[in-house]
Amino acid sequence: MYKIAVYGKGGIGKSTTVSNMAAALAQKGLTVMQIGCDPKADSTVNLHGGKPVESVLDLIRRKNQNISLEDMVTKGFAGVLCVEAGGPAPGLGCAGRGIINALEMLDKKKAYETYKPDVVFYDVLGDVVCGGFSMPIRDGYADKVFVVTSGEAMAIHAAMNIALAVDTFRERGYATLGGIILNRKNVADEDAKIAKLAADTKAPVTGALDFSQTVREAEERHMTVIEAFPDSAMAQEYRLLADAVLHAMESPQEGNVTPHE
Repeated sequence: MYKIAVYGKGGIGKSTTVSNMAAALAQKGLTVMQIGCDPKADSTVNLHGGKPVESVLDLIRRKNQNISLEDMVTKGFAGVLCVEAGGPAPGLGCAGRGIINALEMLDKKKAYETYKPDVVFYDVLGDVVCGGFSMPIRDGYADKVFVVTSGEAMAIHAAMNIALAVDTFRERGYATLGGIILNRKNVADEDAKIAKLAADTKAPVTGALDFSQTVREAEERHMTVIEAFPDSAMAQEYRLLADAVLHAMESPQEGNVTPHE
């Protein structure tokens, strides 16, 4: 089982990237589980035609501990197994607590043993790598972390912070940095900036996605690109990226992160 955590600055296209990779791998016959670790509970929405999935935290609030695996796990496009951690009402409680509760409940209900996924994606909120948001890295859930970024300054800054956090956790035997995923925004010298980030983090650029109107058109239909435009160039980019991520899961990661100047 490949256990993959995906982090990145809010709004960088992380959930879109994860959902398209999940759809691409599911279409190849793999059993894929996508776990949204965001209080908004919208990681898997485009795998469900725009219909939100009830989060684990909402289920716990509504049914206490009397919930089943079938309550928590729903099938989306191509059979992707979808889970949303959820979070507290705005202004109340700790958002990271939703992730902790969701992952603990999945363990308690033996989700991984029951569904036997080939690939598990943890789609984790923004660049927050503390508390519950670091749980996929530090508690043995994910084996490797991939960071989605563009060449924009704030996205690179967030990616560097994530890489530094993962490097710290690695010393304790936790997840390692698998690679960088470039989601292009067509800023100046974008490839050169990402090459510098890769050198500083000692992580390869696992793949690059072009800036494409096709992605927006698919989201307007509440679908992944893989579903809405399966024959498009953008769908093929997501397929290639998904294959590259799985290949990277089999490669060792060496070297320490160099603080970014």
